[in-house]
Amino acid sequence: MASATVGSAATSSSLISNNRILRRVHFMRRSFPSQSRRSTSSRSSSSASRMAANAIKAKHGEKTALQYKKLGDSDLLISEITLGTMTFGEQTSEKEAHQILSYAFDQGINILDTAEAVSSPPFAVSPYPIPMTKETQGRTDLYIANWLKSQPRDKVIIATKVCGYSERSSYIRDSAKVLRVDAPNIKESVEKSLMRLNTDYIDLLQIHWPDRYVPVFGEFFYDFNKWRPGVPFEEQLKAFQDVMNEGKVRYIGVSNETSYGVTEFIHAAKVGGLPKIVSIQNSYNLLTRFDLVEVCHPNNCNIGLLAYSPLGGGILTGKYLDPDSEAAKKGRLNLFPGYMERYMKSYSKEVTVKYVDLAKKYGLSPIQLALGFVRDRPFVTSSIIGATTLDQLRENIDAFLTVERPLPQEVMQDIEYIFKRNKDPAID
Repeated sequence: MASATVGSAATSSSLISNNRILRRVHFMRRSFPSQSRRSTSSRSSSSASRMAANAIKAKHGEKTALQYKKLGDSDLLISEITLGTMTFGEQTSEKEAHQILSYAFDQGINILDTAEAVSSPPFAVSPYPIPMTKETQGRTDLYIANWLKSQPRDKVIIATKVCGYSERSSYIRDSAKVLRVDAPNIKESVEKSLMRLNTDYIDLLQIHWPDRYVPVFGEFFYDFNKWRPGVPFEEQLKAFQDVMNEGKVRYIGVSNETSYGVTEFIHAAKVGGLPKIVSIQNSYNLLTRFDLVEVCHPNNCNIGLLAYSPLGGGILTGKYLDPDSEAAKKGRLNLFPGYMERYMKSYSKEVTVKYVDLAKKYGLSPIQLALGFVRDRPFVTSSIIGATTLDQLRENIDAFLTVERPLPQEVMQDIEYIFKRNKDPAID
């Protein structure tokens, strides 16, 4: 983002803050807009009809309509595609970002994903293939804010995140040398996110990674020697309750979390009468699966999964199989060495070849196979799809909507055959 844009946002921050205070007085007197006013039976009937029509279209190679699902126990009715924005400000200019945002929402996508640390947090292995810096941190939100000026706010669902434990990103805070998921950190994070986004409220605020030690971002096994005290789950929820009571946050969720963490949050909410988490944002794709299916089940905890990296950081497109290709050279995993190494320096490439061949067998592109697989999981509420360019986004959305719903049984059987013989190849 041009420095002039950042500077402009900074110099007008006091005016924005004053305007927001006046708006919030009115805001807190009203309820949040419901995403759907239809009865449950009416919505279910309509959904079934739409799914049947989509299945017929897909079999004839036509583009199906985007579907919408309730996010956990919230009243947020979100599109089955969430727009990821992590490349904004690093690889994508503000003009391109606005084009991507407008195109996505024109296609029916109504939720976007951002974060205060929209690039990689301070871990040896990161969830993002773009390194965050002090200079670019928060730039994505400023791009979004400028685009939001021309949009009806109640039609755009904003999901953002507060950082988990970190000793290396203290520059994000004014009031803390170590980032924690406690009341002071949450309060400052929310206020700064609202300022950057120039909005009165956040629809969904998630904990980017846990406050306690957990094996994340490429670590696959719990090392009990790394255990350390964490902010109690109840204390975290009380801090979220404060910002929710102030009308600044509608719903809360978690990200890069485990089944233990989810159940502890659920228990703390029940016992203390505190807000329940409604979502979890974890990596899920053909190469990387997890054990949260039972937890996410509507009849159990009913936690909506926002699946990130459905293309495995891009490796499942097949473009990295030829390291000398132009696509591979321009790919993020090569532009930012060391990020998402779990896909580049593992057995993942060899298994990707198997999935690419499987896609060809059924007349699908690798992207169609990968996105169709995640789309059809019953516990997935929405797939987070990001793009560096408008053409890339268009290709991904089209792939998502042109695959038969659900994937044919024989395709799924072949996917499971490969998976059972190559479980978690990114670990190797």
